[in-house]
Amino acid sequence: MDTLPVVAAIDGSDDSLRALDWAREAARQRDAPLRVAHVRQYAAWAQPDVLAVGPPDPDDDPVLDEARARLDGATDGPTVEYLPLEGVPAAALPELGLEAQLLVLGSRGRGGFASLLLGSSSLAAARDAECPVVVVPRPGREVHGTEPAGPGPRVVVGLHVDSPDEAALDFAFTEAALRGARLQVVAAYPWPVPGWAAPGQIVPPVIDEVAVESETRVLADGFLAPHRERHPAVTAEPYVVPGDAAGHLVAASAGADLVVVGRHRRRLLAPARMMGSVAHAVLLHAASPVAVIPPSPPED
Repeated sequence: MDTLPVVAAIDGSDDSLRALDWAREAARQRDAPLRVAHVRQYAAWAQPDVLAVGPPDPDDDPVLDEARARLDGATDGPTVEYLPLEGVPAAALPELGLEAQLLVLGSRGRGGFASLLLGSSSLAAARDAECPVVVVPRPGREVHGTEPAGPGPRVVVGLHVDSPDEAALDFAFTEAALRGARLQVVAAYPWPVPGWAAPGQIVPPVIDEVAVESETRVLADGFLAPHRERHPAVTAEPYVVPGDAAGHLVAASAGADLVVVGRHRRRLLAPARMMGSVAHAVLLHAASPVAVIPPSPPED
């Protein structure tokens, strides 16, 4: 069975070229081929006055030519395939994930508003693709707050002990193993917990925070146990903290190799796939690349 490629979606922007470099290294680590794709949205041949000329030569793509020049001099790299496409990027990019083990993009492309932290095409791919999507941010993002980091490579993953995302955990452990990195598992619990005595009346919580933290840690260790068995070389460190999960994940992104978050499972009555507020916030603000992992298919 052929190994699925790592796909880098580029548009010639600096953001996408950084994503290309990240994807090349990811393909090398996985011993997988690299597929470099460019979706041309506003092709000249699509204009009414030049329809008679017909579509351009698929090999005549300056953006892919730039990628070739960037990769040709690299040594010990993966085999590379170049894929020119025509269409709307927000629709075409998720389709690339149907035949990929990983889809990698920059946080913003050439289009859109310069002030946006996340482009619409990157958001659409992270929300809709069937494979994990890595969004590589622009360098220099500042994050607020500090989380314990320590030396060496580090992968960060969020763990919600009330509804653990096994697909995200599996990806995070695998990525940490590939990188020889330790895994920082952020398990946030809500605090303070409001207690409701009557409609409209809030009373102080009677729950012991130490007990909540201890229970969260025990649950986190339980969910991590089977993954630790499959990846004995990975040191997984639970980081149990009160408050907002997204804020802690963003703070932990400083100096991290990668932050891994799960995407919401599509609900029966929902009209479309959902990103989830935590994943969306981390994509917008993290200083490191962010991997958004689709949920595992539901069991029969």
